[in-house]
Parts: sequence; structure tokens; C-alpha cells
Amino acid sequence: MFETICDSVPHDSDYSPRTRSLDILKRVLNGTLYDVLPYHFHQERSGGGEYIPLRNRRPSVRYALCRVVVEDSVSLLFSEGHFPTIDCPDRSVSAFLANVVKETRLNQIMIDAAIRGSIGSVAILLRILRGRVFLDAVDTLYLTPMWDVEAPDALIRVTEKYKVSGQTLAENGYDNLDTARDYWFMRCWDTQRETWFVPYLAGEPIEPVIDASRSVRHGLGFVPLVWIRNLPGPSASGDPNDGACTFRAAIETQIEIDYQLSQAGRGLKYSSDPTLLIKEPASIDSEIIKGAGNALVVSEKGDAKLLEIGGTASAAVIDYVRVLREMALESVHGNRASADRLTAAQSGRALELLNQGLILLADNLRISYGEGALIQLAGMILRATHLYPLTVMGIQISGLDSTVRLSLKWPRWYAPTADDRQKDAQTLSTLSTAGLISRETAVKSIADAYDIEDVPAELVRISEDGQFDKDD
Repeated sequence: MFETICDSVPHDSDYSPRTRSLDILKRVLNGTLYDVLPYHFHQERSGGGEYIPLRNRRPSVRYALCRVVVEDSVSLLFSEGHFPTIDCPDRSVSAFLANVVKETRLNQIMIDAAIRGSIGSVAILLRILRGRVFLDAVDTLYLTPMWDVEAPDALIRVTEKYKVSGQTLAENGYDNLDTARDYWFMRCWDTQRETWFVPYLAGEPIEPVIDASRSVRHGLGFVPLVWIRNLPGPSASGDPNDGACTFRAAIETQIEIDYQLSQAGRGLKYSSDPTLLIKEPASIDSEIIKGAGNALVVSEKGDAKLLEIGGTASAAVIDYVRVLREMALESVHGNRASADRLTAAQSGRALELLNQGLILLADNLRISYGEGALIQLAGMILRATHLYPLTVMGIQISGLDSTVRLSLKWPRWYAPTADDRQKDAQTLSTLSTAGLISRETAVKSIADAYDIEDVPAELVRISEDGQFDKDD
């Protein structure tokens, strides 16, 4: 069924097969895959009286299973309680990056990027405007990266090219365009410049001309884009620039669930208003009005009955859908836990075991979006301080050490219970007293649970409190 729907999606031969593949996956993620089908689910006959096959109808019930899996995994990755702390030996760098995270709302940007990138890849664009840092998640459908041969993880150039209507361009300040035709919009990022090109007509062999009025020179010495491959494994697009799609294995099952539930709903509607069958001869002189208060009078040899259906089919469909859902969630490592099965408060460790599949998925995403993208992005911002004085949280910073080693401190998957915190406190106290770990290490290990943002400052306050107690 999925391949049949894909055949209905318009195909523009000017785009690459990769763009088409990512576009279809994006439709699944956003819930617009069925928009290409011409008929509503309740339409059984066309205007000419011909039967409309189910494959040409849009289901009336839509269960966004793929979207649910993506959002559940991303919530364990970059939500407010799960966003990592960027740590390094240089305290000034740590404080600066913590302020950047707050001012740019980086957790919101990374959530957006991880959801968009679930189809295979996504890019994060870094811009320095008037000394401030701005970040944006960018879809990669129309982006083409070029990598350094001697450093395969370093970008040399990224080109963006897609079609846009002349009317849209005119609304965005472009003049002397045919609003009834389509144009190619194109821009390019390299290690020194962001180059814009004058839009040119699609379908005509025209050499792109640089738009000098919109092009800018950033002079950063690196391409201000972080390219993120979603998951390890073969991509759905077949392109090495993309990672594996988070939800690809569940698409066919989601479509089956949508159509089964739509059919079940259709059956329930029919049960509330079944078809009336009249066996001739019947003496009916007026229009038939169905209802308990309107009796049908037929002749001695006539008959009238309602063509009713049993309720067992609907129950069977619900059971079938439940099994399909379990299989789909298992195939993409989704959350299969049921709140009805939890009879008491569970510890954080118990919840981890209960949602082991979802945690495995989020753990893999940590590598791509955290250890890869987030660290690389932080390094870019540090390098930018050598070229531009950056103003973050009202403080101007420049010339920070960009060679310092950065690392991420991830919080626990689930917030610890009171019993968990008590056991942690006892363990840390014992280890610290025995001299096996430092007090700073002990405070770092519980910083996320107690919302301690500045560990050195917290240690200073602890020392001051201890000195105050001695004075008393």
C-alpha cells in the first residue's frame, strides 16, 4: 500500500531520487502522505457511478504512530530535563557555552533538528549577526554537501537549490519576474562566504548569476553548517549523506492501522443506520422513512428487513490493530509500556528496564546529535570568538580557547525517586569521606538532579556554609 501511495506523489524529474525519497518520508512524519489521494474514505462511487478502490481513498482515521515514536525518542534526548551540559576544564569556556545554550534556546533548536532529521539527515545553520549567535535547523531535501577528500568529516561547500514560484519571489522583494512561472532559487555556503544567486527560470539553460546585494562574507574559515546523519545504517534514500530513518520500518504497519480503523469506523456507522431490504410485492405508496416509529406495511407475500451486521468484526479489528501497534513499536524501538500495568511508583532504574527499547533508540541518537553535532557546533562558536566579539547574555566575549577539550554530561533517563536520591547521597558521602572521589566529582554527579548549573560556584557556597557553621 505504501508503494501504491508513493506512486501517486507527484514526481519532478528536475530533482534527484534522494530529494523525492526524503520528501515522501517527510510527508509521513508530518501526516500529509494521504493528501495526494483524490477521494475521501466515505466516497464509494465516483460521479460516473464507478466503484472507488480503497487505495484511492484517504483514511478517515489517522494514527500518527511514526510521529509518536520520533517525539518520544527526542523527548528523552533534548527536553528540558534531558539536555546535556557542555563541560570542559576551562571554567570560562564552560560558563560561556552555558550562556549560549540559554540565550539561543539551543534545546529548542536541537529538538526541532532531531525531529526533522528523523527522515535521514538535517543541518544546523550558524549565523553571527551584530555580535550575537543565531542557530536554525534546516531541512536537507534541497541541500547538496561537498566534503573535503583529505578530511571526510569536514565540509567544503553546501549548495541549496529548489524551485519556487515567481509570485513567492515577488512577495519577498524580487522584481521583474513572471509571477506565473517557476524559478530556481539557489545559494551556497563555503568557508568564507554565503553566496546568493539571482533566481532564474526553471527549464531554461541559464548560467546562475551571483546576487551581490544579498551575498555576504562571513570569513569564519569553515562552512557554518553542521551536517547531521540521523542513525547508523543504510539510509532510505540510498545516499551516504543521510543516515537511517527512525521510523521507516513502521510505515507500512501505520498505513494498515489507518485503513483498518477507518473500515471499523465505517462499519460502526453502518450499524447505526443499516440498509433496509424490501421483498416485493410490497404495498408502499409513499417515501420510505426508516425508524422505530414508522412501520412498513407489506403484502401477504412481501417482506422487509434490516441488513444488520454483528459486532464481532469490530472487536476483531481492534485486536488486530493492537497487535499491529505492538509489532510496529517493537520494530522501531518505540515505547510499548502501558500506564495501566503500573500499579505503584517505580524507581528510575525500573522505568529504564521497562522502556529499554526506547532508551536504546535515544542512546543511539545521542551519538549523532550530541557527541557529534552538539560538540561540533560548540567548537564552531568558540572559533568564531577569535574573529568576532560575541555578546551573550549582555556580556561581550572574545578570544576563547577553541582547542579545549569539550565533553557532554548527560542526565539520567528518568528522574530519581526520593529513595534513589537517598541511596545516591549515602554512596557519594561514603566515597568522598573515604577519599575515593573528590567533592567536586560528587557534586557533579548530582548536579542534574538538583538543578545545579555552576558546580564551582556551588562548591564555593558549600565551603562558605561549612565555615559559617564552624564560626557558630
